Amino acid sequence: MPETSSENLVRRLAEQGPMSVGEYMRWCLTGREDAYYRDGNPLGGAGDFVTAPEVSQIFGELISMWACAVWQSAGAPSPFTLAELGPGRGTLMQDAIRASRSVPEFHEAARVHLVETSATLRETQRQTLIHACTPEWHEDISALPAVATLAIANEFFDALPVEQYVFSQGEWRRRMVALNDQGELAFAVGGFAPPPMHLLPKAPPCEGDILEHHPDVIPIMNELGRRAKTAPLALVLADYGYERLDYGDTFQAVRHHGYASVFETPGEIDLSAHVSFTELRMAAEAAGLQVFGPMPQGDFLLALGLEQRLRQLLANADLSEEQRATLFLGARRLADPFQMGSLFKVMAITSADVPPPPPFANSVASKG
Repeated sequence: MPETSSENLVRRLAEQGPMSVGEYMRWCLTGREDAYYRDGNPLGGAGDFVTAPEVSQIFGELISMWACAVWQSAGAPSPFTLAELGPGRGTLMQDAIRASRSVPEFHEAARVHLVETSATLRETQRQTLIHACTPEWHEDISALPAVATLAIANEFFDALPVEQYVFSQGEWRRRMVALNDQGELAFAVGGFAPPPMHLLPKAPPCEGDILEHHPDVIPIMNELGRRAKTAPLALVLADYGYERLDYGDTFQAVRHHGYASVFETPGEIDLSAHVSFTELRMAAEAAGLQVFGPMPQGDFLLALGLEQRLRQLLANADLSEEQRATLFLGARRLADPFQMGSLFKVMAITSADVPPPPPFANSVASKG
């Protein structure tokens, strides 16, 4: 019988020794041909989790109107790249393209590019978008065309590998994944490894404190910064996370819409970590980009017209009561502070030549 993902990992650890939490996360999600994001279809009711575009069409429609406004403020470049990082099943882009038809010039100028590593999800996206657009796919943002770019990243950064550092016996050590005495996966403490000093909170650490770092954020922001030097660029990202520098362990697993052990069937479950918006800000500023926000997702969507769009949809006389309830509950889930409205936050990152985007227009950007 073929070796399972769990068996392969146990053998690898037995032969090569412990791996860091970030290496473990990368191995599980993208590190093998049969890894979670390369071989599976994790989204939707039959998958492990549901994202905002799956909750309500209004999310993608409002993101589209945001992109239209930014495109116009940047001088309406034509053609331009409309990119999505980690586009899931293609639902957000499908809704965005449909809504963009209300701005014909934007719709005609947009060239859709999707950054996706999973062959399975690429095929799902192709089927979803077959009547909406003809996208091009890329493994990495560095392959996107060198033209004006509007990019969308919904629940993309939380899936990037997270490295963890443990304060143990008076010094910082890397948190590892190893085999315990029973041959089972377990956390372990590695050798001395100082974390990035700029991410340390002001309060001194206590024994057992954990500090998290997303190393992939820096090259992504550096690539965006490089592109921003030659053409207008704007990225809108929505994710769950925190703003102030702090200690804590946010590494988690989700299976069938419920929390699970991060060691349960590795390579077959979703792994993620909360996004540090301060770390994102620091990396973007260092790359010479403007940063706006973050703001709660609920505030962002309400400012863009969520309630008005919901009323328009509910005015359709042909809707059944079940369809009306679905629309109402979906919109409320996106914006309700006790659901997705506060946990999820939205940040905009732009090149220096792009005016403040809505609804951040009255805020002052931080700049590198």
